[in-house]
Amino acid sequence: MSARMIDGKSLATRLRSELTARVARFREETGVQPHLAAVLVGEDPASAVYVKNKQLDCTKAGILSTLHRFPTTLTTAELLDHVQKLNADPTVHGILVQLPLPKQIDELRILDAVLPVKDVDCFHPENVGLMVQGRPRFLPCTPAGCQELLKDAGVKTEGAHAVVLGRSDIVGKPMASLLIQKGGVADATVTICHSRTKNIAEITRQADILVAAIGKPNFVTADMVKPGVVVIDVGINRVGDRLVGDVDFDAVKEIASAITPVPGGVGPMTRALLLENTLRAAELQTARAKA
Repeated sequence: MSARMIDGKSLATRLRSELTARVARFREETGVQPHLAAVLVGEDPASAVYVKNKQLDCTKAGILSTLHRFPTTLTTAELLDHVQKLNADPTVHGILVQLPLPKQIDELRILDAVLPVKDVDCFHPENVGLMVQGRPRFLPCTPAGCQELLKDAGVKTEGAHAVVLGRSDIVGKPMASLLIQKGGVADATVTICHSRTKNIAEITRQADILVAAIGKPNFVTADMVKPGVVVIDVGINRVGDRLVGDVDFDAVKEIASAITPVPGGVGPMTRALLLENTLRAAELQTARAKA
């Protein structure tokens, strides 16, 4: 019997509908329109498409979105200067620096320069620290989207063994941190696997919940999972003319109890949670300005 599909596309649509209503109320009550500024450096086609989709999402939700585009030759100092201008602009509530940046740019310096209250990606060390302590200002978009998928699917996380494949600052580490928090879609026992982990298959076969964010197409095969596992596939890899995840979907869906597809699983949720964070940033900054 094939696994139940965890449909991120339909859940994201519902969340965006709810958020659109919240944005409308916020604008009516405060006279302030939430504003997301996206910074795109270079000509990476995947990044350009992703930013375009984020802008369309913002427009539909009533959020102002502006694109700040720069050539590949931009320097760290030049980008820092622009980020500081966005920090100083009271009409800009959220700043999104699209990754990856060209190699000559110091990525960490740029991400650290974004004001924490405008850091809607939750990359700034201050926001990461607050998240780890269980008192987040923002939640990182992709891991929070995964949590929402687990919640909507009715997956029991309390006491479950969750295995996270990947240790990136964007997905792996924050995903593990969210799943070990107290209460909510958490209280799990978490194991992180990465490129130096020995006998990965032995560990993944112990997982009640498997989150794959390792960046390798079809890495998780049928012999790496146990019957009834819930699989959240964060990977987006282009193989020929197809997008595939980090999980061998066709094989693993015959063993898992529930699984996210690629595309249509985690991706739409990441974009929905970015809107949530942008509204949250506008609420925080508007309240601060009135205090």
